[in-house]
Amino acid sequence: MNTPFVYGKLPQRIDFTDREKELERLKNNFNSLVNTMIISPRRWGKTSLVKMASLLATQENKKLKVVHMDVFNIRSEYEFYLLLANEVLKATSSGWDDLVKHTRFFLKQLMPQVSFSPDKQSKISFSIGWEELQKHPDDILNLAENIAQKKDLSIVVCIDEFQNIASFEHSDVFQRKLRAHWQTHQKTAYCLYGSKQHMLLDVFSNYSMPFYKFGDILFLEKIPTSNWVSFIQKRFVDTQKEIFPEEAERIALLADNHSYYVQQLAQQVWFRTVKRVTLPIVENAFDDIINQLSLLFVNMTDLLSTRQLSLLKAILNNEKQLTSKATLAKYDLGTSANVIQLKKRLIDLDIIDEMQGGIRFLDPMYKHWLATRFFDISLSYVSQDRL
Repeated sequence: MNTPFVYGKLPQRIDFTDREKELERLKNNFNSLVNTMIISPRRWGKTSLVKMASLLATQENKKLKVVHMDVFNIRSEYEFYLLLANEVLKATSSGWDDLVKHTRFFLKQLMPQVSFSPDKQSKISFSIGWEELQKHPDDILNLAENIAQKKDLSIVVCIDEFQNIASFEHSDVFQRKLRAHWQTHQKTAYCLYGSKQHMLLDVFSNYSMPFYKFGDILFLEKIPTSNWVSFIQKRFVDTQKEIFPEEAERIALLADNHSYYVQQLAQQVWFRTVKRVTLPIVENAFDDIINQLSLLFVNMTDLLSTRQLSLLKAILNNEKQLTSKATLAKYDLGTSANVIQLKKRLIDLDIIDEMQGGIRFLDPMYKHWLATRFFDISLSYVSQDRL
């Protein structure tokens, strides 16, 4: 029997939890060609949401094509152009012959070359050098729009890990170039998202940045505990196993309603259950996940300075005034300016985030490990639905 809980790979429709309003909104944006920026911490289900919205939107609109590209490993403007050209042409071509024809028609000034690997995957490269391409990127940046106009299609280009373009040389110039081209497109829209929330907020919400007010900003919130409880119970029932609301709630709370970890913990509980779940099964499954992650967490912690760890300890102890004299002295944090720099560095490392005046750990399992196994601090788990 296949496990009814999915994490680390794209879910099917039945595996999708809540997010109905976000899914409908994104699907409508795709069908209406509204530019969309999605912001949330990592592993909250952004990619799954985009893929599911793409599927539903293309089922409704046969003239809609969705391009998916991930720029996580892209380190330069030139690599970005190559990836964009390749993915747009693949998504809008019906086969090899069609792809070659489109390449030669829409990119002929770039002297394109199409090659095929042993696994029959196409790869496009250009005969002109980077200096020449840099001067004339219009054919690539307008490629999706030109194809859409020529073939009477609607196209949505979805770019994962979009914040990585901030690391390109002359990033501001590149972002302005993208905005200048993409904002003129009538039959193409763009969905931009990634895993570094603080960087995306700067790209999309800072009025001095080129992508400020580029389109609809969709902030993903945590899925409420009550929704997780009903989902977990249903998936257990679907596989002839039983879990009471108390145990299902405990799974959600231990994982801090974090989509990836709720699914992982629920899966491990399901594996350990013959007929009916008990709280000891939940606790043991949780402890096993923490144990599996311990080596990773040890390595992460070894890279932190003493004062960075002291600040994390203060946060775990729910200190409300991190820059007060009492807190600075209690945790040996130095000055208030030190705290600001320490906090910024921990945010850059994706260990914590600051939203609406509050600080939270991005990885609930690391938070638990750090509190209970490194600092010997006990944590309480209370449903946010009841606050």
